[in-house]
Amino acid sequence: MSDETPDDDVDWFEQGLSDDESDEADSDASFELDTDDSDEASPFDTDDDGVFGTGGDEGGAFGEDSDDPFGGGGGESLFDDEGFASAFEGDSDSEFEDEDFDSEIPRIDLGIEGLDNMIQGGVPERHLMVTIGGAGTGKTTFGLQFLNHGLEQGEKAVFITLEQSHEAILATANEFGWDFQEFEDQNRLAVVDLDPVEMANSLDNIQAELPELIRDFGADRLVLDSVSLLEMMYDNQSKRRTEVFDFTRSLKKAGVTTFLTSEASEASQYASRHGIIEYLTDAVFVLQYVRGETQETRLAVEIQKIRNANHSREKKPYEMTEGGLSVYQQANIF
Repeated sequence: MSDETPDDDVDWFEQGLSDDESDEADSDASFELDTDDSDEASPFDTDDDGVFGTGGDEGGAFGEDSDDPFGGGGGESLFDDEGFASAFEGDSDSEFEDEDFDSEIPRIDLGIEGLDNMIQGGVPERHLMVTIGGAGTGKTTFGLQFLNHGLEQGEKAVFITLEQSHEAILATANEFGWDFQEFEDQNRLAVVDLDPVEMANSLDNIQAELPELIRDFGADRLVLDSVSLLEMMYDNQSKRRTEVFDFTRSLKKAGVTTFLTSEASEASQYASRHGIIEYLTDAVFVLQYVRGETQETRLAVEIQKIRNANHSREKKPYEMTEGGLSVYQQANIF
């Protein structure tokens, strides 16, 4: 795969959403786009039917005539088993309850039962976080649950997916009882599905314009699922590091609390696929499978780091419940 950017400035947002429009012709997709664009069109062009625009008289989702910078609207939506909670009995009191964390930094909860108790005072606002894990460990669910927690508290949020469709994300959230469609209708949530190739080709434009767009929307929380697909667009390791660094810097500039997902390395469950993103983020959560010699395979979470926060360093079991991830803070793995 080449690192070179094509001569034509491809609008990756518009291309990806145009493809989705053709596949879901019967849906009321919230980011329906006009497929006529010029060679030099910005992915966030607000003069014409923009990347998140509706292609109609109401203007683009980032257009000047729109009340919602990311656009509302729906489209058909996608996004459980008996747990083993009985195996994880223990006291539910927080290990930090007798301590006061002296800090003036505003903090937020992740919305993950048990995991929040492992972080004294909460995660500092505007932190850039990443969850690293293998397939099936619940990385996307973690991100959705993180957004839902903020939305239920009146915040605004953005979910950018490079892996699934807009409808698939809404349906997945609905499976856990999180009504993302309603939040979109209230112009408090934007779910955006993007093509990773087109994103890589237009990354310079995105880095320049995304912070302002996030601020205009008023987002408090943002999820990108997953950064691994973006990293895979670059064959050259030096180029990959530079592009990912610049992209994470643009997210920090946006002033939003950001949550990234990343595939784990084949060599180590504690490292990301390319070994880059964990060094560029403020907090790292590791989701992994733990297999005992005579026990069943279980899921475990470990907090690798959180800047400006006291946190547990123990590995704790968790499971996927009908309400999302639930961590057994007072339990041991086996």
